Amino acid sequence: MAVVAKLTFNPFQENTYIVSDETGECIIFDPGCYTEKEREELKNFISENEWTPVRLINTHCHLDHIFGNAFVAETYGLELEIHRGELPVLESVPQVCQMYGIQLPQSSPAPGKFIETGDTILFGNTSLKALFTPGHSPASLSFYCEADQFIIAGDVLFYQSIGRTDLPGGDMATLLGSIKDQLFPLGDGVAVHPGHGPDTSIGYEKKHNLFLQ
Repeated sequence: MAVVAKLTFNPFQENTYIVSDETGECIIFDPGCYTEKEREELKNFISENEWTPVRLINTHCHLDHIFGNAFVAETYGLELEIHRGELPVLESVPQVCQMYGIQLPQSSPAPGKFIETGDTILFGNTSLKALFTPGHSPASLSFYCEADQFIIAGDVLFYQSIGRTDLPGGDMATLLGSIKDQLFPLGDGVAVHPGHGPDTSIGYEKKHNLFLQ
């Protein structure tokens, strides 16, 4: 059975997820660790749980989700995996950091592998399906675990909110389509682990999210 652990990092309060199962293998999604203290927190958390990171994946490549890419890649000997359409977003991070007045702790490594829509992401005894959910960013991916009924949603769907669409590559109609066409059909009981804020569920957001009425 897969379990989802969350650590919240950096000035943007971004949720970094570590998804593990009974084998001890795990995937690190969107490492946002910004300071040395945060990087040590992530490393110690993984060590204390005796997990072995085997994949490094970004749901999308906005700056707050990639601050720790280099640290994770170097610490665990992993290559970065993203959707090909997020490459321009990743490459623009140094300029975006300058715009925000934020120092980039380490430049992200280039991706070593591209994830395609519908790919099966395997680790341990667990499989996740890559869903194409653009709108907040041009090629955001969400990762669905059918066996354990959860999704790592990036900045697509939040508790009573949705991802912002005023950044380059964002589009409101596209985002709403991603949520209604890709996420809603998964079922009301599916837990949603978003890139910011508390967890929610598909069913709750169908009923209470004013953006989706």
